[in-house]
Amino acid sequence: MRTFTRILTLLLACMMLAVISPAMAEEQSVTINFWHHYSAQSAENETLMNVLIPAFEAENPGIKVNAVSHEWAELHDKVLVSANSNALPDVARCDIAWLPEFQKMGILVALDEEMPDFTDVSGQLLDSAMSTAVIGGHYYALALNTNSKIVFYNTAMLEAAGVKVPTTMDEWTEAIKKLSGENANGQQVWGWNEPALAGWNICPFIWSFGGSLTNEDQTAATGYINSPETVKAIETFAGLVKAGGITGFNAGDIPMTDGFGTGRYAMMLEGPWKSAELAGAYPDVAYGTAPIPAGEGGSISVLGGEDIAMFNTANREAAWKFMQFMTSEYAETEMAKCGQIPVNKAALESDTVKAADYAPFIEAIQTAKARPTVAAWSEMDNELQVAMNAVVTGEKTAQEAMDELAASWDILLK
Repeated sequence: MRTFTRILTLLLACMMLAVISPAMAEEQSVTINFWHHYSAQSAENETLMNVLIPAFEAENPGIKVNAVSHEWAELHDKVLVSANSNALPDVARCDIAWLPEFQKMGILVALDEEMPDFTDVSGQLLDSAMSTAVIGGHYYALALNTNSKIVFYNTAMLEAAGVKVPTTMDEWTEAIKKLSGENANGQQVWGWNEPALAGWNICPFIWSFGGSLTNEDQTAATGYINSPETVKAIETFAGLVKAGGITGFNAGDIPMTDGFGTGRYAMMLEGPWKSAELAGAYPDVAYGTAPIPAGEGGSISVLGGEDIAMFNTANREAAWKFMQFMTSEYAETEMAKCGQIPVNKAALESDTVKAADYAPFIEAIQTAKARPTVAAWSEMDNELQVAMNAVVTGEKTAQEAMDELAASWDILLK
């Protein structure tokens, strides 16, 4: 009788488990929201939806990922609006320029404080790319993908002028002078095209000349943006503008791609996207690429790209697993097939990356620097453009403009 009773009890228990288990499993299942700005019709989004997320969910059966695509500007604005309504996603792919703003709002998780294995995870990623996630001494994201700029030069124009590809800033200055003037058709040509005077455009020259924008802690500008090295970089640039060697940032100037493709601009500093633009618009133009010429500070380009950040309303455990997966060698290599430059060190050594069109940029991102990761950078950048314009037009000397800029930046950095 006792045996029968035990058997009956076990059967009843099994029946109850059969009924309860699906409900328990559903309760234990987690869905994280991932907002990004991969274009909905892009190869990146297709890889994300059809390759990466299925692979992640297979490895983590208790976690589902709801990925939502936004336009670039729309995503930034939606985060701002959602912060007020407490409707933020768990994680998001953020432009590196957004992080300081989001961190100042208090909506990001300081990963190095809350994730015990942060050092091991971040150690697998490029130091230069990870520098974009440091704000106030803490890390608020993982680097996800990166880019930088290198020199594109018109082969025929350099050969016609008897100019070698410049490797130093002194050679760069002389090359621009020799490449500028009138061509055989009587058209004005310029040795260098620069489409704007913002930090994205000017920082590579400041850094390569040995100058800087702020101190290492990003708390002061005086003595840095107005240092002798920075001033020399600005003076050299402005001198070449006045000599007719650099153009492109004025209203009505020939657009960069058109000017380069038609032989009006001999050299330019641009990113990996320019190769695709030239292949589409000017497939017959012959050009080469090279690192930005080295100065007292070395060959230092500017770092661009995106990071993946966690918001403070996130399911931290699930979100962190997804962030680790998205920056893993596997995921980064898959995205590399779509043209994304990986930040995972192992992925950078893959055959996929070595054979990619953006391979010439890999060297540049090793030493490239990020613009200041401070919430005031947007305003600082606008002031830099105004100061640069005052110098190239002769309204102010480089020292005068940078001294005034340093005083203003000191206030913004407080």
